[in-house]
Amino acid sequence: AGQEAKSRNMRLGYSLWTPLLLIPFTSFSSLFFLSRNMSTAAAFTNNEETIRKVLETTQTIALVGASAKPERPAHHVMEFLLEKGYNVIPVNPGMEGKDLLGQKVYASLTSIKADNHNVDMVDIFRNAAACPGIVDEAIAIGAKTAWMQKGVISEEAATKAQEAGMDVVMDRCPKIEIPRLGITGPSPPESSL
Repeated sequence: AGQEAKSRNMRLGYSLWTPLLLIPFTSFSSLFFLSRNMSTAAAFTNNEETIRKVLETTQTIALVGASAKPERPAHHVMEFLLEKGYNVIPVNPGMEGKDLLGQKVYASLTSIKADNHNVDMVDIFRNAAACPGIVDEAIAIGAKTAWMQKGVISEEAATKAQEAGMDVVMDRCPKIEIPRLGITGPSPPESSL
């Protein structure tokens, strides 16, 4: 029976050395992935209390990466936020000056500030590589929160925002978080209480 199994294994290209050949590769690949992930050991994590506070206290949201295409997530989220009572300012340089869901589109965050609008939260619908620059602009205009949408992960941007005293939410969507947390919309501004 032992000779028969050995013969069958040889036909399949399997020998006594095969397991030994796999060990170094497996160890090497594990070390490779481990070393890559070690840099994220102190990675940013979302704080549920911060998410709740941001969604309840935010009045004005600049939505960077706004889209006129109804099939795009940015369009759905903007529509949802407007329905919930937030003031949403779309940002898309290709649509500057146009109307999107009844809101004037701006080319950049600095152009919003130049038009005398204050922004509480910057909701980022751009790729992760664009986030640090967007956060720099958000800091410059005095935004309180940097929110990176589902699938948008930038440790560099999160660190910059936190070091500037901003609240940060990453890899989450307000359209999901608002109903999950039972939030009905923004609280009235303190000046109106």
